Formats: sequence, C-alpha cells, structure tokens
Amino acid sequence: MSKQKLPILESEYNIRPARILKVRQLTLTEKLFEIGFPNGESLNHDPGQFVEVSIFGVGEAPISLASSPTRRGSFDLCVRIVGKVTAALHQLRAGDEIGIRGPFGHGFPVQEFVGNDLLIVAGGIGLVPLRSLIHYVLDNRREFGKVTILLGCKTPQNILFSDEIETWSSRLDLSFSCTVDKADPDWKGNVGVIASLIPGVTLSRHTYAVVVGPPVMYRYVIAELLLKKIPAHRIILSLERHMKCGLGKCGHCQINNLYCCQDGPVFRYEQLRDLEEAFPR
Repeated sequence: MSKQKLPILESEYNIRPARILKVRQLTLTEKLFEIGFPNGESLNHDPGQFVEVSIFGVGEAPISLASSPTRRGSFDLCVRIVGKVTAALHQLRAGDEIGIRGPFGHGFPVQEFVGNDLLIVAGGIGLVPLRSLIHYVLDNRREFGKVTILLGCKTPQNILFSDEIETWSSRLDLSFSCTVDKADPDWKGNVGVIASLIPGVTLSRHTYAVVVGPPVMYRYVIAELLLKKIPAHRIILSLERHMKCGLGKCGHCQINNLYCCQDGPVFRYEQLRDLEEAFPR
C-alpha cells in the first residue's frame, strides 16, 4: 500500500459501457447489482477499490466494489439510496446499461496479509468493501492464518448479506460475531456497539486489523485495538468521502494533504492518527 498517488491513465477519464446482469434487494435501502462488461472482460480490481458509476442523463457517483477479483466475469456493487444517482440506479433492472470508470484508489494490502491473522471489523455499510476482502480471503483460505469477522449494525433489519453471514458463522475456519445497537424481540445475538466485541477476541502478534464503518465508529474501535497492542501500521482503515472525480482533481475528498480517491481510500492508522479531520466526531 504505497503512499504515492497512483498515475492517472487516459482510460480513467473514459466511461466504459456496462450492463446490469442481476439485481437483488438486500434491505429497504440497499440493493446488490451484478455488473458485466459487454465483452465479458474482468474489471481487474483489488479488494477495497471503488468505481465511478454513471447513470446517463442523471450523473455519476462513487461506489465501493463488493466482490472479489477472484470471481471473474462480473463484479458486484451494493448501493444504498443516498442521492439522485443512487436513487436512479435503484430504478434500473437487469439488462439496463450504466457507465463505469475505474477502478480507483489503493485497496487492501492483501499480499502483506498472507501468512498473518486477520481481524475484520465491519460497521453497517462498511461490510460492502469488506465483502470484497472476505471473499478474496475465503477463496485463498490456505494463505492466511486465523480469520475473525466482527459485524455491527443498527438493527437486525439493517444486516446486509444475511445469507452469506449464515454461511460464515457456520464455517470452522473462521470466527464470526455480530452485534446490533438496538434489538427486536426475535434477536438472539449480542446487543451493543461493535467496539464492545473486541475485548473478547484473542489476537496474536501476527494480527492485522481491517476496519471499515461509519466515522463515529473509528475512534472507539481503534482505541480497543491499541489496547490489544496492535501497532498502528497493522491497523488498516478505509475512509468514505465524496470521491467525486476519482482522480484527485476536484478536492472533494481531501483530508489535509491526502486525497481519499488516490492516496486511499485504504490507509494505515499511522498515516491518519495525527489528522483530526480523518475522524470527525
């Protein structure tokens, strides 16, 4: 995960036509879209990267990639309605055409993770880019040590990929725990913020912690990870900002001297710990 900005290629300005292959409703506000290029070519992304999605006549929006590059021929986008572009995307069906630019940014340092333990901490919609990493790890399971996944959501109804989560929780080669902020009478699991799960996790000196979630989550999760003696360079974060252009030109995603779209969206905590703007209260 280099600190240098990625070189901007001419192709990154160009919008590539793509087609929606499948659409699946996940929650009241999120849908999963399987996307393919007309010639069947792969996107060739890294887990943790994002693309710019164009809805012709409406606009463009950055969307995190939700699938692993090990699963070729198509890629997944999990989209929450937050504005006019994502609302328009939710109206589309299989067979409709969209535009794709990218992939952009630095992804998770998966080669550095090889041979090490992983603690994956997902808060709410933060599970979307982490799904890409989780699928990559599970598709190459022998290359990694102990894998622990912690998931936190507002309510049970907000849980994404519930069918996959059921599979993860039953696997013997990983540990999975979930908590919700507010439970209903049918919920039988943990209740509380996601940081409350970390003290009960056994970590080794070979552990990398990968954390993605809403801004309010980071301070509390990072504090617990530091108490667990995970060094700052082994705490990997992905930040969500309005990465409008993806090219480091518009400045919408700038944090001090860093651009999330080019320097990130994946960072080490040691890069961010002195930047107050990185962790808004």
